[in-house]
Amino acid sequence: MEKVKLKISVLKKLIINIFKKFGLSQNHALISANAIINAELVGTYSHGLSRLKMYCDRIKSKLINPKPKIKIKKISQSITHIDANDSIGFVAADIAIKHAIKNARKTGIGLVAVKNSGHYGLSGYYAEQAIKKNLIAMIYTNGPPAVAPHGALKSLFGTNPICFASPTASKIPFILDTSISMINRGKIRVAAKNNQKIPEGLALDKFGKPTTDASKALQGVQLPIAGFRGSGLAWMVDILSGVLTGGNHAGRVKDPFDDFTGPQNIGHLFLTFKTNLFVNDFNQRIKDNIKTIKKLPKVKGIKEIMYPGQNKFNRYQKNLKKQIFISESIKKDLKALIK
Repeated sequence: MEKVKLKISVLKKLIINIFKKFGLSQNHALISANAIINAELVGTYSHGLSRLKMYCDRIKSKLINPKPKIKIKKISQSITHIDANDSIGFVAADIAIKHAIKNARKTGIGLVAVKNSGHYGLSGYYAEQAIKKNLIAMIYTNGPPAVAPHGALKSLFGTNPICFASPTASKIPFILDTSISMINRGKIRVAAKNNQKIPEGLALDKFGKPTTDASKALQGVQLPIAGFRGSGLAWMVDILSGVLTGGNHAGRVKDPFDDFTGPQNIGHLFLTFKTNLFVNDFNQRIKDNIKTIKKLPKVKGIKEIMYPGQNKFNRYQKNLKKQIFISESIKKDLKALIK
């Protein structure tokens, strides 16, 4: 199999041209391309190029609106509600985090809810924008059924990621961006596409039996982290990003790959706030916090106690100097989309 690598600039131009071909404006295509490339650079391939064809398929089927009329309702100096008009999720999230940042810089706190959106990639990507303005961020979004509520036999909650981000008074931010499932659904899709097995203990097939077959896992149930606690967190995210915002919830978010019966209407919630709301020495306190934890005795084989975000930052810096590897399946997608 021929290995293909592309320069980041070449790949970005290619993605922009593909999105423009499908009707996105230059600006919206650039926003979307940047988010997809970021996912590749941090090593979260399940949220990068592997989803490009899906976005284009949904635009072609008129389930993603390439020319959205996004409505922004200012509720107060701190609070904004956005109707994304079925735009591609990257654009809705980009507008939302910018408003959350703007609100927080004015009043100390920014709260932005989004409805009628779609999959927006990685929550941590938007959290980074807040950190660059020295803000703490909390971001929630729901997704299509993948995880069964505790005690249920049927999937209903999405993998519903939880994102918390904080400045660290260093160049490497603290970013916890994690799904509430043992594995995110995108990784299972990538494994299924490449005929790879998934580890044990992550999913059940449609008959409720443990499976390492990625295709069977997609038809069955993904397991939440920490049993009923993970199920509870998934429910919390469904309330915050679905019920509260006006987005779909309780299992009504449509699967972007398999359900073309209508738009997803995903909801997102963005909360940002200043680090000096209660103390004036946050930088010194966060430095002390991280230093104290890193100095703890380490388990055998562990060189450094890492905080969330360190590994992704290191991968990003390392990959930024390289060309991006294009798998055979992605190469086929790109060729088909650019025709």
